[in-house]
Amino acid sequence: MTLPPEKPTFALTTPLYYVNDLPHIGSAYPTIAADAIARFQRLQGKPVRFVTGSDEHGQKIQRTAESLGRKPQEHCDLIVEGFKRLWTKLDIHYDRFIRTTDERHHAIVKEFFQRVWENGDIYLSQQQGWYCVSCEEFKEERELLEDRRCSIHTNKEVEWRDEENYFFRLSHYQEKLERLYAEHPEFIQPEIRRNEVLSFVGQGLRDFSVSRVNFDWGFPVPVDPKHTIYVWFDALLGYITALLEPDQEPTLENASSKWYPFDLHIIGKDILRFHAVYFPAMLMSAGLPLPKMVFGHGFLVRDGVKMGKSSGNAIDPVALVERYGVDAFRYYFLKGIEFGRDGVFEEGRFVDMCNADLADGFGNLLNRSLGLIHKNSGGVVPEVEISVDHPLRAIAEGLGERVAKAYDSLAFNVACEEVLTLIRLGNKYINEQAPWSLYKSGKKQEAEEVLYAVLESVRLAAYLLAPIIPRTSTLVYQQLGFNVDFNDANLIDMSIAFPDQSKWGILRAKQALQKPQPVFQKLELPVESSP
Repeated sequence: MTLPPEKPTFALTTPLYYVNDLPHIGSAYPTIAADAIARFQRLQGKPVRFVTGSDEHGQKIQRTAESLGRKPQEHCDLIVEGFKRLWTKLDIHYDRFIRTTDERHHAIVKEFFQRVWENGDIYLSQQQGWYCVSCEEFKEERELLEDRRCSIHTNKEVEWRDEENYFFRLSHYQEKLERLYAEHPEFIQPEIRRNEVLSFVGQGLRDFSVSRVNFDWGFPVPVDPKHTIYVWFDALLGYITALLEPDQEPTLENASSKWYPFDLHIIGKDILRFHAVYFPAMLMSAGLPLPKMVFGHGFLVRDGVKMGKSSGNAIDPVALVERYGVDAFRYYFLKGIEFGRDGVFEEGRFVDMCNADLADGFGNLLNRSLGLIHKNSGGVVPEVEISVDHPLRAIAEGLGERVAKAYDSLAFNVACEEVLTLIRLGNKYINEQAPWSLYKSGKKQEAEEVLYAVLESVRLAAYLLAPIIPRTSTLVYQQLGFNVDFNDANLIDMSIAFPDQSKWGILRAKQALQKPQPVFQKLELPVESSP
């Protein structure tokens, strides 16, 4: 089993989010991660296709809409607008938002189903078992909690089903999948998720149903319209539909002509099985290439339970952004939680981390240096030479490569820590060298050497953190005299691309500097959250 060769473009996708309710912090988390990776790839000069969207079919959506007195499509339309508003608020610059109720998607699903049908991998049989409507998945007895509750939606009881369904021959792909995992260990990341999949597949794969009866909110099975295509068989194909150009006929050939296959799928660990087992087997059956990597991130938890609407412990991301700002939100969730493992949100830690790293560390270092230069050196970049063994330059050399490696492996916390090493050293260095005293002693050249090294370190830090905190990085760059907006959705400008800007010495002598302004306002806990 071989994966596709390297291509000049980069395509990535979030999950297609279920629209049973408005988005919460668990939806925002993987989306800001995907956005950071898309921004990083754009800075490297690569054309990027960043996909997100909504999974709108299934019994859960139908029941939710009915409970609210809405028609399913009306309900989906309302919730989708909520997702789009949140993505705008979080500075998510996606390229495609796919909705699985789109007619073009219907054409893709129909063609894909027909391919798999003609390959002999779909058959009619009887399905019996416990079904979680929230997961839209049959569960085995060993997966259930006491009182027959879902292990993911712990406050939901599963339902017994005994119905005629069409099945996909997943069992036929046991050996092919095992060979894929062995030959391409990078296909499932991180390692902990790969091991989970290997354990599941090692127990033996069972065929899974790809149709449902007794409800009609979905696409009809092409060969038997009284059946509705199973929501996951439908939704997984949304990733492919999203790659169609607006003027293209909706065919699998067109959808896979430029951007496909995906370089990266970012999904929650609770849907890992669908993306790392079911989907690749479906693609093999249909004769389509496989994605290069499926990355299963961890849960955000509170009191040991996954945050979510169904658990009643969700946090409103809009409220957090309005209280603390979008860059603080993005920074905490990507730096404060190891992407791939479960993480706990604590508002006090959120405030302390952002203040220490971004306000007191990053922003303060810039403001002190700019203030001294405006007061003593005419507000322009000093004309100095910094030796290669300078302590700050020694750390900066190779920093871009180390941070790029971290981004490539989705180790956002590592990328941030690498950059913070330089910022912390910069603060230590300026305190030890005391350029204010050097100015007073008439040692202007020495003072300017200190300040150039510090400002160049801040510039490099801002550049390397731009995928995570684009607004803050933009303010830093603009105060340093650059006409750059890192929040530009179409940022593919080789003048500010890797590897050039990730190297030492970009600040030019006599370059005009703006007067210092705060680039990150210090955060305060609301009174009710204070200890």
